[in-house]
Amino acid sequence: MKNETVEPRSPEPKRILRGSRLWFSKEAERRFYFILTMIMLVIGILYKTGIW
Repeated sequence: MKNETVEPRSPEPKRILRGSRLWFSKEAERRFYFILTMIMLVIGILYKTGIW
């Protein structure tokens, strides 16, 4: 027997344009900063090892 109690998430836009401002969803913002952190980590490691 399957457990069917999980409710589907409502689709939320990743970007919302209000006037001249661009708003991002919480998920999109977290993903952006995670990717940016990983890039900075790799650059830091390359710099410390003398490759960069």
